[in-house]
Amino acid sequence: MTAVLFDLDGVLVDSEHLWDRIRREVTEQHGGEWADGASERMMGMSTPEWAEYLVTGLGVRLSSEEVAETVIDRMAEHYAAEPPTLPGAVETVRTVAERYPVAIASSAPPRIIGAFLETGGLTDVVRHTVSSEQVGAGKPAPDVYLRAADELGVDARRCVAVEDSSNGLRSAAAAGTTVVAVPNPHFPPAADALRLAERRLERIDELPGVLAELSA
Repeated sequence: MTAVLFDLDGVLVDSEHLWDRIRREVTEQHGGEWADGASERMMGMSTPEWAEYLVTGLGVRLSSEEVAETVIDRMAEHYAAEPPTLPGAVETVRTVAERYPVAIASSAPPRIIGAFLETGGLTDVVRHTVSSEQVGAGKPAPDVYLRAADELGVDARRCVAVEDSSNGLRSAAAAGTTVVAVPNPHFPPAADALRLAERRLERIDELPGVLAELSA
């Protein structure tokens, strides 16, 4: 094992329910209609993908660019007022980074990833971040994890990826990483996706101990 790749939403920040709430609000405020399963379907999608889905799939009467801007602006307001960082997340990233190169491989837009690093004081620790906006496809495609490993200069098959959602777990496994799951309590991963994980954690602060076991 040579590096650790962190997802953001649901792993380091308790934000999946915020994304869900804001997308619902935007959908309802702009002529769309929310559909059962929409939340799960969008997990792992890149910004262009979920914005297009709100327009073509849910009937939002804005352009996909306007949808993305509106949703991300509202998310950024939450990060500025009260960052939804999960307990132990910042400390865990710092502890892991003392031993391994780390990167963030997320479906969140670069603006939100940057806001987390700034508010958490992690800009000196996490120097490599990849948003699915910057690669060919969002999760469950492996692109974002392959790019993150490439930016660290390592083989993805020698990385540990930390994920919470079904599509995230599938993405990390498809990239060939060793997958550690921290299941999202708001949107629990599917059983088949969870089986792709080498280890399952209850809390993110359990990660350093698990990494020590995996590298033994």
